[in-house]
Amino acid sequence: MSLVEILFYLILFFIVGDFILERYLSFLNFQYSKNELPDNLKDIYDADKYGKQQEYFRSNIRFGTISSTINFILILIFFCLGGFGWLDTLLRRITEHPILLPLLYFGVLFVAETLISIPFQWYDTFVIEQKFGFNKVTPKLFVQDHLKEFALSVFLGGILLGAIVWIYQLTPKYFWLIAWSVVTLFSLFMSMFYSQIIVPIFNKQKPLEEGELRDEIEKFATKAGFKLDNIYIIDSSKRSTKANAYFTGLGNKKRVVLYDTLLDKLTSEEIVAVLAHEIGHYKKKHTLYQFLISLPESLLLFFLLGLILKSDVFAQVLGGTTASFHLNVIAFGLLYTPVSLLLSICTNILSRKFEYQADAFAANFGWAKQLQSGLKKLAATSLSNLMPHPLYAFFHYSHPTLYQRLTKLSGAQ
Repeated sequence: MSLVEILFYLILFFIVGDFILERYLSFLNFQYSKNELPDNLKDIYDADKYGKQQEYFRSNIRFGTISSTINFILILIFFCLGGFGWLDTLLRRITEHPILLPLLYFGVLFVAETLISIPFQWYDTFVIEQKFGFNKVTPKLFVQDHLKEFALSVFLGGILLGAIVWIYQLTPKYFWLIAWSVVTLFSLFMSMFYSQIIVPIFNKQKPLEEGELRDEIEKFATKAGFKLDNIYIIDSSKRSTKANAYFTGLGNKKRVVLYDTLLDKLTSEEIVAVLAHEIGHYKKKHTLYQFLISLPESLLLFFLLGLILKSDVFAQVLGGTTASFHLNVIAFGLLYTPVSLLLSICTNILSRKFEYQADAFAANFGWAKQLQSGLKKLAATSLSNLMPHPLYAFFHYSHPTLYQRLTKLSGAQ
């Protein structure tokens, strides 16, 4: 068996194995959701609301199974029939420019993926989310959002991809190091200015007005030794009834963003408790640690990628003839699947540890009770699954389960 055949079957094994693993975890999650709720979760839903939550959860499970199966079949057919190599040959009739060809190639795949995903997203929004009272998106807004997302992806993705390909053409030897530096700087820039540049394209943000809530937030921030000037409300209610809050930015660009739906569902004390958790992440430097940890991970990825970009074998696995940037990147990405899965698990383990620490930070300031009630309300209003299977949570959850968080907070209280 040749090396090309070995790599072909290895990629096939990873594609099929990943699909089987996800379906198995989904099945476990589905079965586990039928278990009786622990005592500290029983007051979240009444009987009727819990029945609605179970129906919502199972609707999403069924829909996820159908959509992922269709995507799996399409990818499997495209890979096994040499579709990636066929597309490469087809586009070479248009251009063989070393930078334009990869941009065109990935552009075609991106358009195809977008067209395939839109019907699923439409069904999810206007059938499932609509049925359970979450959706506030109009068909016009749905189209506008997707056009904006498409344009933004083409613009930013095209610039970044073009820069990476250009770096490879300029200096293959040091490609991995320079490309890693560019991607790192881009990620840092986006983390600092995402809320100021990207969010306004889709949502309106306005400073939180003077009043009881702002006074309580500023009072806590001062007590916690946290300088907070930017508290914003985002008009999330035009898309969904679900509520949330998040912390974004670094240094003097940091800001707290509250969904306007959050103001209707939580009391002022509960909102402060949720923000105390978010501020805990900042005070414990979790964002910084996660960014620093991601650096060697992405450096390893670019280093390994740099080793195989000139290999004809990797292109031939996908049906190509000679090494090409785009084919080799795709082959590498498919072969990198188990490494990516392992890194994702490790990242989630660390993230869950950080969530416990942020909860503890809030609890140390006397907000344990309010954070518990706030978390329960957020779970209830979004019809969250309260009984995820432990193995499913291990693979996919970046946060501890609600049961785990409430149990820890009860001890802290």
